Amino acid sequence: MKSIATLTMNPTIDVSYDVGQMRHTHKMRTDNEWYAPGGGGINVARVFARLGGNARCYYLSGGATGPALDGLIDRHQLVRTRIPIAGPTRIASAVFEHETGKEYRFVPQGPQIAESEWRSCLEQLGEAQCDYMVLSGSLPPGVPDDYYARISELLRPRGMEIVLDSSGKALAAGIEAGGLALLKPSLGELQSYIGRPLKTAEAIEEAAMGIVEAGKARLVAVTMGHDGAVLARKEGTVALPAVSIEAASAVGAGDSFVAGMIFALASGQSDTEAFRLGLAAGSAAVLRAGAGLAHPRDIERLLDQVAAI
Repeated sequence: MKSIATLTMNPTIDVSYDVGQMRHTHKMRTDNEWYAPGGGGINVARVFARLGGNARCYYLSGGATGPALDGLIDRHQLVRTRIPIAGPTRIASAVFEHETGKEYRFVPQGPQIAESEWRSCLEQLGEAQCDYMVLSGSLPPGVPDDYYARISELLRPRGMEIVLDSSGKALAAGIEAGGLALLKPSLGELQSYIGRPLKTAEAIEEAAMGIVEAGKARLVAVTMGHDGAVLARKEGTVALPAVSIEAASAVGAGDSFVAGMIFALASGQSDTEAFRLGLAAGSAAVLRAGAGLAHPRDIERLLDQVAAI
């Protein structure tokens, strides 16, 4: 199997709780308390490792909360390279309300990153040894909008396949740099990049194919929640309907999707089989509230429900 590494520029300590009812001002007693290391690349690595692969996590960590994140990553037995920063690692919360079955998510912006810190990260990545580098998640304040593009231009000449899953200006700059092995936008992120609403299946497929035909990415997988997903590649587009499940959370669905696709690709499976595994993994991630992400048993069960291609 090919090796992967992931980069998480804005990691989190993910905390999840259950409450009976959300009420302002009142003290609300919680149960089912759960702590996990989070952020795009770390989530991808967690699911990739559960599926049987090995992944090195590159991530920024600092402040009083930094050691807690390091310890949580060690608990998940992930190989890690920590880039120290002065600012505190953010803490994100997900609260599941039993009365309504709704989940509330609170996600801080993240710490301010100094130029010396993001340059140190570039130096560390320059020493990376892997087949796939997954660039996933938001950029914290202080990091240039074209940071993922810089990393892609640094690593692609060394033969690494670059996977990008981000949003906003970071996503746009990464796409414009081109040469991506896999781009995984949500429909909202794709619409933001294109600059217009994509209201039909044909419009979504055309936008995704446009990125492929421009040489920006070999594969573009657009996730659309309960409307399924679309895969664009040089052979054309493939659409898959969503798996019929009752979603309890939205935490880590996209990251689990990426992990499933990359695991299949790294194992030598076809693009379409990787797409199917990605959809199954993304669906498995939302079965339970909190930051548990996708589990192999659920992925295997749901894969049987994903339409054949």
